[in-house]
Amino acid sequence: MKPTILMCPPDHYGIEYEINPWMKTSNNSIKDVASKQWISLHKILCNLDVKVEKVEPQSTLPDMCFIANAGLVYKKRFISSRFLHDVRQKETPHYDDWFLKHNFIVEKLPEEAFFEGAGDALFCGSTLYAGYGFRSNIESHKYLSQSLKKRVVSLQLVDPYFYHLDTCFCPIDNGKAIYYPGAFDFYAVKSLKAHIPTLIEVSSKEAERFACNAVVIGKTIITNTGCDKLRAKLRALGYTVISTKLDEFLKAGGSAKCLTLRLDGEEATKKSRQKYISYDVQDVA
Repeated sequence: MKPTILMCPPDHYGIEYEINPWMKTSNNSIKDVASKQWISLHKILCNLDVKVEKVEPQSTLPDMCFIANAGLVYKKRFISSRFLHDVRQKETPHYDDWFLKHNFIVEKLPEEAFFEGAGDALFCGSTLYAGYGFRSNIESHKYLSQSLKKRVVSLQLVDPYFYHLDTCFCPIDNGKAIYYPGAFDFYAVKSLKAHIPTLIEVSSKEAERFACNAVVIGKTIITNTGCDKLRAKLRALGYTVISTKLDEFLKAGGSAKCLTLRLDGEEATKKSRQKYISYDVQDVA
């Protein structure tokens, strides 16, 4: 079965408000360049034999392209996000409608639980690692654990530039993950080291290139450009790394992972089948 990913074209993407430190309305995205960069990522996924589904973008919702935040997919269940900021809350009905039409069970969190989907909840093996502190709150973790009947490890984020878990943590296999320790508090780092045998540390410079915000398709990992040290570490572990420029999305605090949502579940990355390639790609679009 092919890996399946949901994306939303950046037809209306732009920096129209500021809800994280990366976003500056004075530094807006260049529409044509953003489109080319998104298309490049889409082509890479298709070349890896990934089935890509699409959500229709909405003219008044510039952040819909960051679809990882739509919710968390587990089997045929979609746990819909409860966004912290009202400018993103308006995205939710469009996501929910898409998942209902595609035969998913859509679940809602209680009102006190803020949760921003696969941006703040990532499986590594059978354990769900969940971030809190900026966009999601710890109250959502209790719901996730009870609803999914999965162990949830709560990780506090402390650097506002790494406001979602997927900006500083990326599972690449059962027991292996990329991470940037500077984004977490002391106890979160300790917890990660206790639970994940192989942690691949990212430098602050490459973390700022969103090296951890990567897409994993089997033994291939897709990152933004400018992450050469991480690429060398991953290659030494037997992974193929594809670098594609995503700087227009970095302006809003997003990169490859933010632009994708696994429909076969975030826990499915290690089970993906694909066409393997044996070289690195530097896409300078």
